[in-house]
Amino acid sequence: MAETAISRTAVSWTPRGAWAGIAQAGQIGAAGPAGVTATLLDGFGLATLIAAPGGTAALSGLVESRAGIALPATPKIASGASHDAIWSGPEQWLLRATARDGFAGLLEALSTQAAVSDQSDARAAVRLSGSCVRNVLAKGVMLDLHPSAFAVGDVALTSIAHVGVHLWRLADGPEGSVFEIMVARSMAGSFWSWFAASAAEFGCRVSTGRG
Repeated sequence: MAETAISRTAVSWTPRGAWAGIAQAGQIGAAGPAGVTATLLDGFGLATLIAAPGGTAALSGLVESRAGIALPATPKIASGASHDAIWSGPEQWLLRATARDGFAGLLEALSTQAAVSDQSDARAAVRLSGSCVRNVLAKGVMLDLHPSAFAVGDVALTSIAHVGVHLWRLADGPEGSVFEIMVARSMAGSFWSWFAASAAEFGCRVSTGRG
């Protein structure tokens, strides 16, 4: 039997951001001044930390010595110069680094005090601001996000259009409140479909940035 020669070509894999093929910089919906600004965040390091039983204090001390922030004991976000610690449940946190350089070494050090799982390529994140940001979020978030009820630094685990999200409020910007939302990368497309439709009436400027 004659053998058929099969040509094999080397496959080159190119890393893709979480929003690639889903969202891009530009304008959504109404023309003119944008009522909402969406900044697609990329390039950050992210890991889950789960403290060992009775080991929260030791883990928090280690995070503070290595990253300059203490782990919040309540649904809050603690931010430093290059890292954020985001509450995600009793004795559980997300640790986010602005850049991934050196992040693996930090996680290795923290693994002496916690169960650590690198999630850098598993989540998609977006920062939302603008005069109409609450109007958009009110279409899908079943939480009271008024400043009197949801303060700067507050964190919530909730859902938007049946998509589980991690949401928190950052320090106010020139146009008022600023929120960040993180979703599982596999659900980024579903979340963006909801967001783009919800923000269209107010006009939305989409840009890219670092986590």
